[in-house]
Amino acid sequence: MNLTDSIMRLFHAQGAAAYHGEAVSQLEHGLQAAALAQAEGAPEPLVAAALLHDIGHLLEGQDEDLMEQGIDGAHELAGQAFLASGFGPEVLEPVRLHVAAKRYLCAVEPPYLEGLSPASRRSLELQGGPMSAEECAEFEANPHHHDAIRLRRWDDTAKTPNLPTPGLETYRTLLDALCR
Repeated sequence: MNLTDSIMRLFHAQGAAAYHGEAVSQLEHGLQAAALAQAEGAPEPLVAAALLHDIGHLLEGQDEDLMEQGIDGAHELAGQAFLASGFGPEVLEPVRLHVAAKRYLCAVEPPYLEGLSPASRRSLELQGGPMSAEECAEFEANPHHHDAIRLRRWDDTAKTPNLPTPGLETYRTLLDALCR
């Protein structure tokens, strides 16, 4: 089975799970983020990253109730590791950095923090809170930090119940083309 097939299977098996305190499923959240990326004309690797950014939540051991237990499951790292066998840094780095992007935006844009959903605020605490000045400088040094910020903004918006989006299979060709 290739990586795209594994991704599709994972979404089909686990995608109906609730998206951590939000009114959408994991699959709906990923599809909405990808649709937002496409609507902005994002490059294909960033559309794929938008679709896949929370795939770490779907992996075994990443139970939804971790946050309620006060545990950060580091889903961004689990997702990056899962995707690393097939995708390059244009997909992997925004996936890995999307949590750091939230912490960064909370540090550099005070109104951003106020706009976070209650679930995002809870997870922010577990993820280390807003970045320090030193952490911000390190984040800005990564050549993919702008893409991670774009992804973060789609992530924050992709929480609308029953929003029509293209289906998962729509992205199969894109994922196949990006897989090494």
